[in-house]
Amino acid sequence: MSGTVKNAELKATAWEWVEKQKEQLSAWHTNIWELAEPAWREYESCAWYVKTLREHGFTVEEGSGGMPTAFAAEWTSPAGPGARILGYAEYDAIPGNCQAASTKREPRTGMSRFAPGHTDPHSALGISTLAGFLAAKDTMQRHNIPGTLVYTGEPAEKVQGSKVVHGLRGYYDNLDAIISYHPFYMMPLCNTVRWDTHCGSYYSKIYTFTCDSPEGWNNTYGDSPIPSSHSAARAPGADAALFTMFSLTKTTQDSMLPQAGGWSLSEAILTAGQATADNQPAGLAQIQYSWRCPSLAEADSVLAVLDRNAELAAAASHCSVSSRWVARNRPGIANHTVAQVAWENIAAVGAPVLDERAREIGREIQASCGVETMENPFHPATAELITPQDAEAELRRHIPATQQNWTSDDYVEMTWYAPTIRFYTARPTLAPDEKGTAYPGWAMTAMGGIPETIDPTITATSKMIAGMVLDLLTSPEVLAEAKAEFDAEKRRRGAVAPLLPADFSAPTDFRWPEYIGEGKARAWWIPVSEESWNTAGGN
Repeated sequence: MSGTVKNAELKATAWEWVEKQKEQLSAWHTNIWELAEPAWREYESCAWYVKTLREHGFTVEEGSGGMPTAFAAEWTSPAGPGARILGYAEYDAIPGNCQAASTKREPRTGMSRFAPGHTDPHSALGISTLAGFLAAKDTMQRHNIPGTLVYTGEPAEKVQGSKVVHGLRGYYDNLDAIISYHPFYMMPLCNTVRWDTHCGSYYSKIYTFTCDSPEGWNNTYGDSPIPSSHSAARAPGADAALFTMFSLTKTTQDSMLPQAGGWSLSEAILTAGQATADNQPAGLAQIQYSWRCPSLAEADSVLAVLDRNAELAAAASHCSVSSRWVARNRPGIANHTVAQVAWENIAAVGAPVLDERAREIGREIQASCGVETMENPFHPATAELITPQDAEAELRRHIPATQQNWTSDDYVEMTWYAPTIRFYTARPTLAPDEKGTAYPGWAMTAMGGIPETIDPTITATSKMIAGMVLDLLTSPEVLAEAKAEFDAEKRRRGAVAPLLPADFSAPTDFRWPEYIGEGKARAWWIPVSEESWNTAGGN
């Protein structure tokens, strides 16, 4: 490490802590990766973080913000409270992406292929940030540095659920800076920090259709004792309402917004109705829509169409409709001052280093995917740094000049509470062959769980975060400059209040996908036989 690096002695202490803990960090990560719990149901993952933080001296509030799988932890240095720096863990996985830490396509032992997996992987996100904060804590104790470390557990990032709630409940108040991190794969925009173009708005809403009065539909045979019996016309019911909305939304999607700007709309049908085919009309059906837009005006335009489609679908199907928000986030705002701190630490540590054993694993996966193996199977950009300014220029080549924000992530809510760093490091990503062959999703997911391929990302990122924390704690002038820039940017954008009411509660009560059973009996809620796995080409 160069002596010109700011706080070189402090960072040497923090980096030494990370090096000594590498084996432990790898085991921690494997634990979270194997748990692979989905949104709002990360019970064991959350409990592990709470236990570990308490073992390291943090005071921890469980169930923060009224969210059962969230937490809020805090530790204050014996040298004094100093500045308040926040980091966070995410630990939710995605249903339908169960993959073993293997070089071939196969689910984790004993699991359905439809169980969740850490595709991003949030497992590495959480362990990297935790390790960075623990390394900073150890250094603060050794060098008598004042400061307060705040660390939150953020469940359900895949539906962008927790950060808006934590913000509304005051968990991001009175902070001097926030560190936001994510493993990244979009070449060449990894190993860098966001500069101007941050993520945009994200809305997610669940529409519930109910058929409470089927007898009022159309009783052609007036002498029928039960209007919904075989001898009478049956009300369309809630399933018909859901699929009418689904079809109507697909029909109107091209007309919601211009076909530019990188906006998207996706849906998920929740398990809410009857599974038995009887002659009764379905009484309950639920569909979730989520949409990503560069601006709030665009997001609101999509909302207006969806709300109208829901009302029309309900009316046509003899149902009533209600809706509840899952998330509603403001676009992110930049802070160059803290971004510069992040970049200096990224540059000091360097990109994750994938050794020959990792390359052997990469070649094995290439062979499993039918791709000719390469001496270095990983994308060259995974080993390269790109300055925030160059990354910004590269990103702007792909989006309209008038577009201020791009894609989505719920860290954007944090940017409205304190100066926020948003940075990325490369996750292991295979290089394309000469034909540009697309790799299947399981390949990247697998590399996120294999220690030899994912541990370098965790090691490098932990050191970067520890350095960012130490630089911020020991630089009151930087924090003052960041706060001034933060205040000025908020004034420039105007008073954009949180988009949900202060008493908004996270929708944890819906039937979100989850595991059933415990221990050896633990299984995914949708059982799938080995025969169906083989029939579907799983092996």
